[in-house]
Amino acid sequence: MSAVSPAPATAERPLVGSAPPSPAGPIEPGDAPELRPPPEVPLPRFRQVLAFSAREIEFVFRWRRELGEVFRFRGIIPGGPTITSHPDHVRSLFTADPEIVPSLTAESPLLPIVGPNSVLTANGPRHLRQRKLLLPPFHGEAIERYVAAITAIAEREIDSWPLNRPVALAPRMQAITLDVIASGILGTGGRARRGTPEHGLLETIKRLTALSTTPIAKLGELMNLGHREAVGLQRRALSILDHFTYGVIEQRRGDPDLEGREDILSLIMRARTDDGEALSDSEVRDELLTVILAGFETTANSLAWAWERLVRNPEAYEALREGVRSDEDAEGVVERVILETMRNRPVIPAIGRRVQVPWRLGDYRVEAGGPVTVSILLVHHREDVYPDPFAYRPERWIGRKPGTYEWIPFGGGTRRCLGASLAMAEQRVVLTAMARRLDIEAVDAEPERAQHRNVTMIPARGARVVIRSRRP
Repeated sequence: MSAVSPAPATAERPLVGSAPPSPAGPIEPGDAPELRPPPEVPLPRFRQVLAFSAREIEFVFRWRRELGEVFRFRGIIPGGPTITSHPDHVRSLFTADPEIVPSLTAESPLLPIVGPNSVLTANGPRHLRQRKLLLPPFHGEAIERYVAAITAIAEREIDSWPLNRPVALAPRMQAITLDVIASGILGTGGRARRGTPEHGLLETIKRLTALSTTPIAKLGELMNLGHREAVGLQRRALSILDHFTYGVIEQRRGDPDLEGREDILSLIMRARTDDGEALSDSEVRDELLTVILAGFETTANSLAWAWERLVRNPEAYEALREGVRSDEDAEGVVERVILETMRNRPVIPAIGRRVQVPWRLGDYRVEAGGPVTVSILLVHHREDVYPDPFAYRPERWIGRKPGTYEWIPFGGGTRRCLGASLAMAEQRVVLTAMARRLDIEAVDAEPERAQHRNVTMIPARGARVVIRSRRP
């Protein structure tokens, strides 16, 4: 996924296009008998598992190139997922009745961590119930209340960064995101105070994240594949995490001001079903960890990827800096950088469904019960949808909005990320503050490769840069 020299945009060659139609959706009995199974990756299963786990990017691009936009491989997901990257196929899955296309997150490595009650891992009526309960804390009006806090956090963090020496931005972005979580999600009114359950929870998450790319953590992850509850090393780590998580919940239950608090945790704890039912402590635990871990990993690394891309694409960086500092179309230029970063370097590279009825994907048939993986990475790098797909071109979004089924970093349909608005707000604030105040250069000319951490894709060297100057 290295950068390439962009070809100039012309009226004949716009920077956003469209894919040719491809039929997709449920197959009625007796229909489309000519459809055949997707072509399979012609390697032994153990080699496919190793190749996909170690180099998912190279794996999916290679086999799309050799087998086409729909192919099947045998990995750790039972049944062997069919991978697709056509927007029409995406539409068929996103708009289908959730009962016939349940999410594969219920079978993902996240299940032992966030638990079965999470809106992320639940399917069917439970998922719809949890989603309805969690919608109000992430409504637009609620997000607006957090923007002032995010701005203060970003400015304070920027003031502490060193000048004229290499610095990895990913940990700095994580520090901002953790403070946003402390303020907006946990409601600490600022950084979590030492000795509090909130501080213990966030420090534990930070430490476990730092360890997550080590060989011992990878071994722990492999040991948990196929388990609904954590075992071994992961179980020990989660016991520490749960100690602080339940401590936060217990403390909040006893807060006399719970009914008047506006942080996301308090809103979750006050939420009621149509029957007046509240969430149990275990349900609150699963939802709280889902909100924290999802926001921490994705938002921080999207910001890190934005600067990894910007410092290696001077025209894009200069357009951002000039737009923000002159206050001419500042909102527009920041938005375009976010859209292009999340297209070019999606932090979540794939999402999946398990179809409960036979499903058509173009010229191919997936049998009932088969897993289907939408490769966000491949969708975002289609030559027909995004000419010069490997080039970083924020200007491709001038006068355009992303397509619902062509730009999918937050997923879609009833499974679209609940925290998308908060993530976008945080990115806008932080990118604007950094572009206004800092002059940043790359440490190395070579782009940073993507490293996989659990289900995310992060900059391998942490987005290393040099900050040359800082403005007031």
